[in-house]
Amino acid sequence: NCLSVIQYSVFNCPVVQGEGKWLRYMHKDGRFPVVFRKVTGDWSPYLMDIFTTLVEIRWRVMLLAFSLSYILSWLFFGLCYWLIAYMNGDTDNPDNEPCMENVRGFTGAFLFSMETQATIGYGFRGMTENCIVAIIVVTIQDVFSCLLDTIVIGIIVAKMASARKRAQTVGFSNCAIVNLRDGVLCLSWRLGDFRGNHILEGIVRAQLVRHVKTPLGSIVMSYQDLELQNRDVVLATPVTIIHKLEPGSPLYSLGPDELQEAKFELVVSFTYTGDSTGMLHQTRLCYTPADIRWGQRFQDMLREDKKHYKVDYALFNVTTWVPVPLLSAEEYDRERLPVGDGQSQRPFLPSVKRNGCTYQADLPITEELIHQTFL
Repeated sequence: NCLSVIQYSVFNCPVVQGEGKWLRYMHKDGRFPVVFRKVTGDWSPYLMDIFTTLVEIRWRVMLLAFSLSYILSWLFFGLCYWLIAYMNGDTDNPDNEPCMENVRGFTGAFLFSMETQATIGYGFRGMTENCIVAIIVVTIQDVFSCLLDTIVIGIIVAKMASARKRAQTVGFSNCAIVNLRDGVLCLSWRLGDFRGNHILEGIVRAQLVRHVKTPLGSIVMSYQDLELQNRDVVLATPVTIIHKLEPGSPLYSLGPDELQEAKFELVVSFTYTGDSTGMLHQTRLCYTPADIRWGQRFQDMLREDKKHYKVDYALFNVTTWVPVPLLSAEEYDRERLPVGDGQSQRPFLPSVKRNGCTYQADLPITEELIHQTFL
């Protein structure tokens, strides 16, 4: 039999670049690869909620749209002023009492429109009392300018304070791990706030998502909630989220080999309220079976000082090997039960034959290592 020996080591959780052999339910950055097909020419969902549409568009598109809105408004009102000047004869007779001072052509009318809406007021062009129509147009432009400025500023502030930006500063570890905690096999992953702000209130959720294709060809997404040991989190320091592989867990019967062959995605999310803005945010990540590391634990990154707790985020994704049976939680629960009188439990790291190979851990099981396993 071929022999696989596990050595005690320290390494960073790698980020799996491949998308797998099946279509992902969610990408690593939290985006869903879902495209909605709408009725051709039906833009009503976007026009009915135009504010949300403008907040969600890209920065370059938004800047282009608002630049055009200002330029087009200057051109429109400039055209109105030029028509007023033309109808009043200001463009032909310099001695005529003008509606607007020093507006003799379209260029002058455009500059007067821009100076009025931008409240520049160079003092060279100005409105007279000769034309009531021109006064009404200036009043309308002033009101429209205030409205347009309010919309632009509101959307820019909302876009800069977007919850998606804050969500990028709160993240999960690159991989999940399986190890023993209090004698129970557990699946766990880390959650941390990279900005160092205190999260007022947060709830962690995990779902196992499977892509199921029926014999008729239809696609069904299967969702299973995972029971978490610490669902409510105050993220002052990094937290390890734990799911016990106990009866009732969808991962209870999966060993290390079956886990790598399984097709599912573990979607984890953290919904929380920030202390700086009081806004609701959500950070989410997706783990595939290739992202789950069997028999490892996260390195300690929290240290106690005289006045502070020190957190080393350089160790956020660093893991070490720990003694863990290469069995599913179901098999491990059966194997560790006493067989009879005078017989002890199975070895802590048994030799297991899978796929024609015998796996055996070769670890110095010291008191310190066993103590780390139960942390």
